[in-house]
Amino acid sequence: MRKLFLDIETLPAEESRKEILLELYERKMKKGNKNLGSFEEYLELTGLDGSFGRICCISYAIDDGPIKTLSGEEKQVLADFWDAAGDVNLFVGFNIMDFDLRFIFQRSIIFGVRPSVELTFARYRNSPIYDIFHEWTRWSNLGKVGLHGLARALGLPSSKNGDIEGKDVARAYAAGRLKEICEYCERDVELTRQIYKKMTFS
Repeated sequence: MRKLFLDIETLPAEESRKEILLELYERKMKKGNKNLGSFEEYLELTGLDGSFGRICCISYAIDDGPIKTLSGEEKQVLADFWDAAGDVNLFVGFNIMDFDLRFIFQRSIIFGVRPSVELTFARYRNSPIYDIFHEWTRWSNLGKVGLHGLARALGLPSSKNGDIEGKDVARAYAAGRLKEICEYCERDVELTRQIYKKMTFS
């Protein structure tokens, strides 16, 4: 069974999408949605949604192979990712069902990049997606833990040992620190692989 371990880092919508997003923001405000915050806060949150957010980089490793990182023009990043994933049987990551893979699928549709693998996002199973977050909690809303907390619980060194974490990616990207963002993403992939091996006793 070929396993692909992955993690992504994302960015808010690009400048060219601001006009559309302002229209959506004002529409929601008119409907009485007062929890949106400022337009700037609304824009920042687009980095969590593949509808308008962007992929900064995708890091992945197949089985025990080296970690590779894709960055640059987003459509090409997606095409290269699906090319690498073509003969993979199991996708492994932390919260990839609700974030990473969902985001990748949404961006693939927007750019017209056909996925090379037909994935089901059906819940309560661990194949073809092994989501460490859901497997750890056994699909419960209780006892939720982040990647850092789970690493520490399992006696593993955390990947959060630099000055960049998910919440810092947009600012770091704006400052030209792409290399450091990619290194952070790669550390998450390696930690994901170690946690998977612990959880599957392999």
